[in-house]
Amino acid sequence: MMIRKPQGNRRKPEDAKTFAVPEAAELLPFLLSRLSHTGRNSVKSMLARGQVSVNGRAETAYNYPLKAGDSVTISKKRIEEKPRLLGLSILYEDDDLIVVHKEAGLLSIASPHDTEAVTAYRQLMDHVRRQHPSNRVFIVHRLDRDTSGVMMYAKSEKIQQALQNNWQEAVQERTYIALVEGRVRKAEGTISSWLKESKTLKMYSSPHPGDGLHAVTHYKTLRTGEGFSLLEVRLETGRKNQIRVHMQDIGHPIVGDKKYGSRSKAIGRLGLHASVLAFVHPATGERLRFESPLPKAFLAPFRTAETS
Repeated sequence: MMIRKPQGNRRKPEDAKTFAVPEAAELLPFLLSRLSHTGRNSVKSMLARGQVSVNGRAETAYNYPLKAGDSVTISKKRIEEKPRLLGLSILYEDDDLIVVHKEAGLLSIASPHDTEAVTAYRQLMDHVRRQHPSNRVFIVHRLDRDTSGVMMYAKSEKIQQALQNNWQEAVQERTYIALVEGRVRKAEGTISSWLKESKTLKMYSSPHPGDGLHAVTHYKTLRTGEGFSLLEVRLETGRKNQIRVHMQDIGHPIVGDKKYGSRSKAIGRLGLHASVLAFVHPATGERLRFESPLPKAFLAPFRTAETS
């Protein structure tokens, strides 16, 4: 199998080892198979430190998909090229915070059953540790795996606690766009209920007032079509799966949300996008506002109806 040499005059780092990939595999298992005398944790550390590149580009994701013919290089020194972020882009960063746009399909943080998955948290941890080995990031809030949009991480436990303990006052705007099933008749409305979690970890609205956590969701209809509606949704409270439960409650589940009653796969993903996050900076007192554009897929069902 022939491996193409990198273009230009770049030289491989000293003491580097290069391996050809014979067949499709994930990066971590491939490295472990080639570095049989190196412990698993040591190999993970090499990835985190940016010592592994694929086809000349540094990669840190354990489950990065390799293809037959790829070239994997392991260096004893850190590769200077910054590893790319997968499904993630940084919108804002200072000494206290990182605000990002997360794509649908990326976990905010690893689940107990998938500890080696690529996550926003792991990638941002690698990002800040390249600046200084002792740096860390801390979860402030989460987006579901299949929800896209704006989210925020803290760079210290102090900032994390300041935001979480004062969340209702600090966050001035938290808006989502939801593509839901059916034609929503009311131009706007408010849904209020008490949310509880079942033994199967599914959230639901209790029929008994005061039984659970109070949740309030405001919505405004942006567009309706044959079988779908596009809503702007504003959270007054931020409970787990709140929008998904409340949309099911009014008979208009979010497209692609099988867990909460959807039968449609019209856009091949969950029809929920965190479009706006505005908050008061816990250290400076400055008001910051970030907006993520609506995914084009959310308009596809309406274009289809117009052309049919």
